Amino acid sequence: MTSETLPGEQALAFRALHVPGRPLVLPNAWDTASARLVEEAGAAAVATTSAAVAWGLGAADGDRLTRADALAAVARIADTVAVPVTADIETGYADDPAGVGDTIREVLAAGAVGVNIEDGLYGPGAPLRPVDEQAERIAAARAAADAAGVPLFVNARVDTYLRGAGGLGDTLERAAAFLAAGADGVFVPGTFDPVTVKALAEGIEGPLNVLVGPGAPSVAELAALGVARISAGSGLAEAVHGLVLRAARELLDAGTYGGLAGGADYATLNGLLGGGRYSSGAL
Repeated sequence: MTSETLPGEQALAFRALHVPGRPLVLPNAWDTASARLVEEAGAAAVATTSAAVAWGLGAADGDRLTRADALAAVARIADTVAVPVTADIETGYADDPAGVGDTIREVLAAGAVGVNIEDGLYGPGAPLRPVDEQAERIAAARAAADAAGVPLFVNARVDTYLRGAGGLGDTLERAAAFLAAGADGVFVPGTFDPVTVKALAEGIEGPLNVLVGPGAPSVAELAALGVARISAGSGLAEAVHGLVLRAARELLDAGTYGGLAGGADYATLNGLLGGGRYSSGAL
């Protein structure tokens, strides 16, 4: 976030990007380089992906990062780009609603103006947090942002389809409860079936966010279904890491370099990142 832009102004600008039929498209980033490249490509905002942030820090996804490590990555990204930043904060990096409120205050201090909060649980037991408990956590996030005077966009992630823990009715029930608790939008990963997406867009009284990848309908097709936000999630990072693996194997096994073709050149990357607070000179 630039020093000239107030958090409230950027939060309002980010909120205005969620338009059903004209969706905000988010190629999710995980570090300063990917964030600047996404911004350079023309993205109206930058969203983080918790999975790729965790991988970059040597951890697995799924609430394995500490709040401090996760939000330090968000702060570096927000410092690097001029467009609004929304942070994937997994389940909130806290055991209770009060802790979620603390996380939100740190999110705002890091420079982000949006968050994703998921209702999935990790480890043994039920795959999803009970609706009333999750609603309390979302309400705490809303209250913390409101107390700070920032209209933070709270995107409530509903993992019914992703975890195989419910269908359309369960998803709509959770979405309604979370919107009533103070969420601004609803993120339903795990399905991009057009019939289901259309039903979700029509049944949710707020902007619908879907997760895309290979095989998903195009942005134009999802827009026609009423989607307001489209996320790539960890997809870009997976593609990048897949390239690293293929190119490394080619270099080590065949001794050739075809996998290195088509990359961003040194001068482009150095130019994009050389002026940032965290730059440390040439290698």
